[in-house]
This record gives sequence, structure tokens and C-alpha cells, in this order.
Amino acid sequence: MSATLAVSRRSRRPVVELTMGAAIVMATVAVAAVLGVVVVVAPPATIPALVLLLVVAVLVWRTPAFAAVAVIAITPLVAGIDRGRLIPGLRPNEALVGLMAGILVLRAVLRLPGGWRPQIRLSRLETTLVLMAVSNSVVPVFFMLLRGRTVGADDISYALVLWKFLAGYLLVRLTVRTEREIGWCLWASLLAAAVVGIVGFLQALDLFGVRGLLLTYWVPFGHDGALAQPRGGSTLALPAATADLMILNLAIAAGLWWKDRRRSAPSRSLLGALLVSIAMVCILGVLAAAEFSSALGLVIATVCIAMALGRLDLLRYAPVALGSAALVVWPVIAHRLAGFQGPTGLPISWTTRLANLETYFWPQLFSGWNPILGVRPSARVAVAYQGTGFVWIESGYTWLLWGGGAALLAAYLWFVRVAGRITWNACRPLTTNRSVAALAAFAGVVVTTVLMVFDPHITYRGSADLLFALLAIVAGTVSADGAAMALSTQPLPATGHRR
Repeated sequence: MSATLAVSRRSRRPVVELTMGAAIVMATVAVAAVLGVVVVVAPPATIPALVLLLVVAVLVWRTPAFAAVAVIAITPLVAGIDRGRLIPGLRPNEALVGLMAGILVLRAVLRLPGGWRPQIRLSRLETTLVLMAVSNSVVPVFFMLLRGRTVGADDISYALVLWKFLAGYLLVRLTVRTEREIGWCLWASLLAAAVVGIVGFLQALDLFGVRGLLLTYWVPFGHDGALAQPRGGSTLALPAATADLMILNLAIAAGLWWKDRRRSAPSRSLLGALLVSIAMVCILGVLAAAEFSSALGLVIATVCIAMALGRLDLLRYAPVALGSAALVVWPVIAHRLAGFQGPTGLPISWTTRLANLETYFWPQLFSGWNPILGVRPSARVAVAYQGTGFVWIESGYTWLLWGGGAALLAAYLWFVRVAGRITWNACRPLTTNRSVAALAAFAGVVVTTVLMVFDPHITYRGSADLLFALLAIVAGTVSADGAAMALSTQPLPATGHRR
């Protein structure tokens, strides 16, 4: 003890270095012990995945931005696997974010300078995101307890949804810094989207046994009937979420093509062909989802892109691209159009949606103070006749009032205003990777705001994860008021003693 105190009086840094060294040794021993147990206990089939995770951990340790790249690339491929199916209590993408965050936190702790203290400052955009999360968790739970209502596990689970997206936002926000790293993220998203779009397209047309492949893990709540319909839910196991993901990546592809259009002829032609191919896959993926609202979202996104480029004349090519894609997936479109031939003249999905809202949600929502205070975070009702066992709120603005009342609705509208303004300003002129991310985020915010009339698109797995990641990239250097969320690494002022 006395030796330690003597060193402390001469210089504080040796103490810090000793602590870091000890931590590194302890971490190494712990990892070795865990790997040793895993090799003995874990099934042989899981060992390659664990080795891959170890490789990823090393890459993240060396280059933190790789954490964002990994999350952006892997999330669309695994987000449709039910919570608890592979990992107790979690979806694989949620576990991935937790793993990346754990590695980054450990790395940060071991590299902290002496006297480090955190300072967190939120920009206007980040303030709106936090207010949305609080309004969908703390606020409704508080009023539930105040009114003597039971807070169930489902309420807690849904109260954490926006916080989960904020965790992904924070991970990208603190790791992606340079234009090169942003480029990695954009291309990781495009390549993942190409896989998701192709799988969704093949699933909708029932080709090459893709539906059977999806039945292995990507079955929502174990309901096999969800995959019997000619609709491309792909690896997100949700057609509307897949379409939203395709729309965001269509904007990324268009932005990258426009940004790099002045390259030399060989590189431009090769890159342009790749981007056009991915863009067509995205369009096919949207139409294969067989969602009328998603088709509307595709049109809105196309207009947003043309406006940001300042080339509304490009819209004359849109009918050609949409028409060509529609011909390829015509069996899927024809199946959806057949719904208008029923006795009511409307697709059964539309009438069922309205009936569910009128039966399970609107009567309670518009009773007493519920529109102001909200009902509860849980956005579903258990019913026996549904294959999945639940009826969900299929109206985004109803979900806002249900899950947080007037506070959540106001926070969301403020978010739309702030995010729309920031991303619109940041995407022009379209000359950098960050401006491309801003273009996709702008299109995503506008499309989501409109489609919230039909469903709570702001919470859709996979697509919402990407939208929050794009916003985090934009927020790296752009904010409405000049503030930015940062972790200060300035040491504390030197003093003669510690308190």
C-alpha cells in the first residue's frame, strides 16, 4: 500500500498504466477461459460462428468503425429471426449490437487517459430522439402506475424498442468519423440490401426453394402460414419492413451514382452498372413485398431523390423502371389486385385492419384521458384466432397516441421537422459520402412520415435500424444548433489532492 501511495505522489500516470496492464491481462485470461469452455461444451456446428465472432472482435478493437459496418451489414440478414430462437431473450441483431458495444466500451476503458471525465451534449436531433424514447417508455409506464394499471413484460419489451434503436444510433455516431468509413457503411448496406431484395423476390415468386430456406429460422412467431403468401418478407420476416429497407438503399444507390458520375469512364461504367443493378433489385424488392403503402413510399422516395438532385426531369424515367420491375413480379401484383374483386370491393387485409382498430384499439384509446396520457407501451393484443397469436396496431399515428399519448405524438412531429431540415440541408450539394447518407435519411424521414398513416414504420426492424444509422452518420458533423453529442477526453485540472 505504501509503495502504491509513493508512486501516486510522484506521478499519477504509472498507476493508470499499471491498472490498464492488469486489466488487459485479466481480459485475456477471461477470454481464454471462456473460449476453452466453449470448445468443450458448445456443439461443433457453433464453433465456426464463434471463431468468426472472435475475428470480428479483433477487427473492431483495431478499427472501431468496423462495429458500425458489421451491424449495418448483418442486421438485415438476421433481424427476422424471432427473439429467443437462437439467443435467449434477444434477436441476433440485438445481441450483435450488445457485443459490439461491449467491445467498444472495454476498448475505451483500457485506453482512457488519466483524469478522464465524460461530457455529453445533445444536438437538437438527438434531443428529439431521446424525447421520443422517453415518451414511449417512462411517460406511459409512469401514468400506468399512477392509474393503478399492471405493467406487464410485454409493456417493458415495447418500452425498450426506441432505446434499442438509439443504442444503434450511438454506436454508429461514436465510431464512424471519416468519409472512407462512411463509404464502408453505405456499401455494406447496399450489399446486404441486394441479398435481402433477391431473397424477397425469389420468396414472392416461390423460386429455387427460398421459402423452404426461410422456414428454417425466419418464421414470425413460428407461424408457417406467413410464408405461404406470395409476398417478399425476406430475412426481415416482414414485407413492409423489407420494402422500407429497399427504399432507403435505393436512395443510397442513386446518391452514390450521382456523386461519382464524373469519374473516369472505365471506373464510372463499372461502378454505375453495379449501382444500377442494386437499384433495380431494390425496386423489385419493394414490389415483391406486395404492399400498396410501400408502392406509395417508392413513388414518394423517387420524388424526394429527384428534388434533392435538383433534377425533376429525371422523373420521366421512373415509369420505365417501375414498369419493367412490375412486369417481372406481375404474378405477385396480380394476386394483390385480385383482392379488389371481393364482396366489399376492398382487399380483405384492408377491411381486417380497420376491423381490428375499431375492435381492439380505438375504443380504449379514445376513452377518457387516454389520447393525452397514452394507454400502454405494448402495441399488440393477444388473440387466439390469429396464427401469430396477436393483433398489432396497424396505424402509425394510432400507435403514437396509444404508446405515449400527446407527448409521443408531439416528440415524433418535432423529430420529423428537425430531421427533415437537417438531412435536406446536408444532402445538397451531393458531393460526399455523408451527403449521400443524408439523401437516404431525408427520403426515409419523408416516406416514414407519410406511411405512418398505415403502420408504425418508425419501429420496423431492419429499416428503422438503418434509418437511425444514417441519421447518426449525418449527425457526425451536422446539427441544427451547432451542438454535438461528444465524449470529452480532457483531463481534470491538476490539484494537490483528490477528493
